[in-house]
Amino acid sequence: MHQKRVLLIIGGGIAAYKALDLIRRLRERDVRVRAILTKAGGEFITPLSVASLSGEKAYTELFSLTDEAEMGHIRLSREADLVLVAPATADLMASMAHGIARDLATTALLATDKPVMIAPSMNLQMWSHPATQRNLRTLEADGVLRVGPGSGDLACGEVGDGRLAEVMDIVAAVEGFFAGAVAAPGPSRPLAGRRALVTAGPTHEPIDPVRYIANRSSGKQGYAIARALAALGADTTLVSGPTTLPDPPDVFTVRVESAREMLAVCEASLPVDVAVCVAAVADWRVEDDTRQKIKKNGGRPPTLKLVENPDILAAIAGRANDRPLLVVGFAAETEQVVDYAQRKREKKGCDWIVANDVSPETGIMGGDSNMVHLVTADGVEDWPRASKADVAARLAERIALRLGETAA
Repeated sequence: MHQKRVLLIIGGGIAAYKALDLIRRLRERDVRVRAILTKAGGEFITPLSVASLSGEKAYTELFSLTDEAEMGHIRLSREADLVLVAPATADLMASMAHGIARDLATTALLATDKPVMIAPSMNLQMWSHPATQRNLRTLEADGVLRVGPGSGDLACGEVGDGRLAEVMDIVAAVEGFFAGAVAAPGPSRPLAGRRALVTAGPTHEPIDPVRYIANRSSGKQGYAIARALAALGADTTLVSGPTTLPDPPDVFTVRVESAREMLAVCEASLPVDVAVCVAAVADWRVEDDTRQKIKKNGGRPPTLKLVENPDILAAIAGRANDRPLLVVGFAAETEQVVDYAQRKREKKGCDWIVANDVSPETGIMGGDSNMVHLVTADGVEDWPRASKADVAARLAERIALRLGETAA
C-alpha cells in the first residue's frame, strides 16, 4: 500500500477513539492519511490527536476561509484513493444514502468520485432498524463498500450487532481493496474463495459430571485469527472449545467440549486450504469417566487411569488425500521455546509453528497481547510483542501470501 492515500472521515460515538489506532496502523503500512473529524466525533477525540498521528491537518469546518478558498471539500475528496468512514454512524449513513450535504464530511462524501468504504458503528437497535437497513441497501446498491459491524459488548451496555469492526479487520479490508480484489459491494480480499479451519480455546475432558481435565486457554488468539482470516475473505470455520467469547462475525463457529469432539468436527470440515490449530487441547483424558459424581469417602483419593487424547494437529497434517495446503500449529512453552517449537514442527508434520512463551511472568496466558516466533522450514522469525488482534492480522497476511504463491 506504498503511498496510497486515504481520506478518513471520523464520525461520532464512543468508537471514534479507535480511529486513532486505525490511523497509526495505516501509517505503519505507508498509507498517507488525511482526516475529516465531524463535530460529533470531536466530542470524543481532538483534532490535535488526529493531526499528530496522521502527520496532516485535521479538517473540521466546511466554511473555513483558508480551505474553502481552494474549494477544500472538493480537493479532499478527489485527492484520495479511498474514502473511509470509520466509525460510520446511523446519521452519517442516512446522509450518504439521501445525498445530504450539511457539513464538511457529508459534503466531501457527496463530492467525491473515489470509492467509499464504511465501517458502521451504532446501538444494535439502531443497526437493525428498518430505516438503517434500507439506507444500507441503498449505499451498497450505489457501490459503497462495507466492513463490519461486529457483534459483542456495546458501549450502551447491550450485547449484539453494531460494534465497530476491529481495527485490524478494517486495515485488512483496506489492504484487500488496494490489492485490487474488490469487484462488488463488500470488501473482496486476497483469501476470497479460500476455505480456512481454525481451532481455539481449551478442551474439557470429563472425570465425572462435575469435574474435568483441561489446559488453560482463553481462546482469544484463536478467535482473533478466525476473525482476521474471514476479514481477508476466507470462508472460515472456527471449532471452539469452551470459552466465554462471542462468536466472531462472518465466521461459522462450532462449539465442542472434548478433544475427540474437536477432531471429529475438524475432519468433517475438510477439505480446506489452510488449517490453523490454536486450541490448547488436553493431552490426556480419563479412560473411564463415571456418570456419577465421585464422592470423598474419607480414604485415599481415587485412582484415575489416563489415556492419551488424539493429536489433532498431527492428524490434520498427516491426511493423505485432503491435507490442507498449509497447516499451522501453535506451541505454548515455558522454556527453550524456539527449540521445542522446531522439534514440534518436524514431529507433527505441519508447515509452520507459531511459538510463544506462556510463563506466568509474561502475562500472555489469558491476556490481550502476545509475542510469538514463526517457525518454518526456512527458519525462525521473531515477532515483536503486539496485541493478539495484531498478531492474528499479521499471520493472516502471511497465510494469504503463502497461498497466493501456491496458486501461482
